[in-house]
Amino acid sequence: MDGRAPRIKNRAPAAIQITAEQLLREAQERQESAFRAPKQRVEDFEELHEYRGRKRKEFEERIRRTRGSIKEWLQYANWEASQNEFARSRSVYERALDVDPRSIQLWLSYTEMELKNRNVQHSRNLFDRAVTLLPRVDQLWYKYVYLEELLQNVPGARQVFERWMKWEPDDKAWQAYIKMEERYGELDRASTIYERWIAVRPEPRVWVKWGKFEEERQRLDKAREVFQTALDFYGDDEEQVEKAQAVFSAFAKMETRLKEYERARVIYKFALARIPRSKSAGLYASYTKFEKQHGTRTTLESTVLGKRRIQYEEELSFDGRNYDVWFDYARLEEVAFRDLRSEGATAEEEEIAMGRVREVYERAVAQVPPGGEKRHWRRYIYLWLDYALFEEIETKDYARARQIYQTAITLVPHKVFTFAKLWIMFAKFEIRRLDLPAARKILGTAIGMCPKEKLFKGYIELETDLREFDRVRKLYEKYLEFDPANSSAWIRYAEIESQLEDFARTRAIFELGISQSPLSMPELLWKAYIDFEIEEGERETARSLYERLISLSGHVKVWISYALFEAESIALPRAMREEEEEEEEDEEAEQKMVPGDPDRARQVFDRAYKEMKSKGLKDERVALLEVWKTFEESHGTTNDVAKVQGMMPIVSKKRHVDQETGQMVEDWELVFADDERENNPTSFKFLQMAHAWKSNQNKGGNDAPKPISLAPASSASNLKDDDAASDMDSSDGEH
Repeated sequence: MDGRAPRIKNRAPAAIQITAEQLLREAQERQESAFRAPKQRVEDFEELHEYRGRKRKEFEERIRRTRGSIKEWLQYANWEASQNEFARSRSVYERALDVDPRSIQLWLSYTEMELKNRNVQHSRNLFDRAVTLLPRVDQLWYKYVYLEELLQNVPGARQVFERWMKWEPDDKAWQAYIKMEERYGELDRASTIYERWIAVRPEPRVWVKWGKFEEERQRLDKAREVFQTALDFYGDDEEQVEKAQAVFSAFAKMETRLKEYERARVIYKFALARIPRSKSAGLYASYTKFEKQHGTRTTLESTVLGKRRIQYEEELSFDGRNYDVWFDYARLEEVAFRDLRSEGATAEEEEIAMGRVREVYERAVAQVPPGGEKRHWRRYIYLWLDYALFEEIETKDYARARQIYQTAITLVPHKVFTFAKLWIMFAKFEIRRLDLPAARKILGTAIGMCPKEKLFKGYIELETDLREFDRVRKLYEKYLEFDPANSSAWIRYAEIESQLEDFARTRAIFELGISQSPLSMPELLWKAYIDFEIEEGERETARSLYERLISLSGHVKVWISYALFEAESIALPRAMREEEEEEEEDEEAEQKMVPGDPDRARQVFDRAYKEMKSKGLKDERVALLEVWKTFEESHGTTNDVAKVQGMMPIVSKKRHVDQETGQMVEDWELVFADDERENNPTSFKFLQMAHAWKSNQNKGGNDAPKPISLAPASSASNLKDDDAASDMDSSDGEH
């Protein structure tokens, strides 16, 4: 053996199959039932004593084996308590405490047992022993205080807190002591506790809590004194002031609530003057909100703008080519400039604000992208465009705007790449300045220097709006010389000529377009040409176009479109329409149509079917038959529909031996009736019987038995996705 897995020769399924359900059921049946202790009933005291003795003996043996297991001790003690043997239960607890006197669970269970049985004094003694032995366990102190307060022994609870505070516990313990004093209205005592708390932990949040407490009980002088003491404690050192930001913020907010706005402003400015802006974001946000609510316009604007300018400058210091930040920065200065102008600011103030905007834009456009890749320039070029629009719209400095456009065009390496939007916006600017020759010169230079599809489209749109159709024709000629494979350009050129009612030129353009050998998406151009001829009512010309297209491609969709075209009604030829319009005075009369010819459509369908058959395209034949059947259902008789239905293929399974694996495999195969009649005359009768049997099954309803021989196919998707269990099951899509 070489260690490889053996090759299985017989892959057929076993004669006896075992399901997962059987495995689970057998596993459930073979499980043994869990042992349950029998229930005992005690009839007299003798049996009770015997039962208790037996249980105690069991507990003692378990304790002797696992002396260090607190769980065993707790079970023993709780059992004794359940038997109302409290003395024995206490004895067990005491023995357990000798084993592990620092077990918190043991102390809590011991005290809970005493409290359940209303032994309050015992519980007090136990809590006293526990907190003496374990003074750092807050849970024991909380339970002890809760017990004293529950018994309305407030002095006793206060005494417990005092003992606890000597150990300098965490903040929650101090807060619990203060809340107890507040519940009983001892606010002076609570203030004293705050003072002791500060002495232990002089942290900003403790100062803030104390100040808010004094404010809530309307001792405003005391609250100010607390905050002043805190500020004196931290001093003027930058590090200490940064640490005390919460104290400054709380102090200023208190003064704001008391409507002492000047005092609050002084506090904010004092703190912000000593803390770097990068470390005082929260305090600066509070100051900004304060100025929005209570400041003047000048202070508010200076605060908000100053904050955002600092933020943008810090971001740009890390990455000067972060163009998104430059956009936001320039937009900020533009909004500030517009607000000043709308509020009636002086000319000097407007000039200063305008200078700020120009300074930001000049700094931004100075950050030229590195390298010669266009993706690095996409965001950058919009800085120039926004700059030019600002000068044109806001400042009305048209000469400066023109200079900005010219500088931007000079800067872009047009031999490598260009930006059509830049050229087009420059040309539109000149049009707004009523300088049409300059706009045409700009776009002509762009097309000559760096021809691009968007440039041609923009220039053509401009001349179309100006109704300069001779120029439009010349531009389309240049456009198609630049990109003769562009189908959409040919179509738009032909549409222009059609709108101008020069139908000879339209047909010539279409003919020239479809004659191009490298053509992108030629089907669009052919469709536009055929639709044009149909709209003109030229059925013979459209028919010849279909014939030419079929000779070129022969695609099934072209055949289908050709057949449906023959059956559809189209408008009269344009010459006949114009004559009838001259004769009829009623403008709202319906347009006359030339009816289609279903017989011609059937001939096209038949030609297409034979073409697909000769090429061996089975899927295309199925798609064609589907459309043909739908056509006959709406235009033909019952016999016509039956004829097409009889041409539908049958889906069957074919077994063959795979040459690579040597195994028998099954494949789906489409069997057409006419192919079978030509190739296998003997089995053609069997196929006819299968068709008839399937038709009878459909008429008989759903209660009939399942077919077991062959399955007629209805669509290309059913040919590939049918997963029937038998070898020759019927498809679900039979019509």
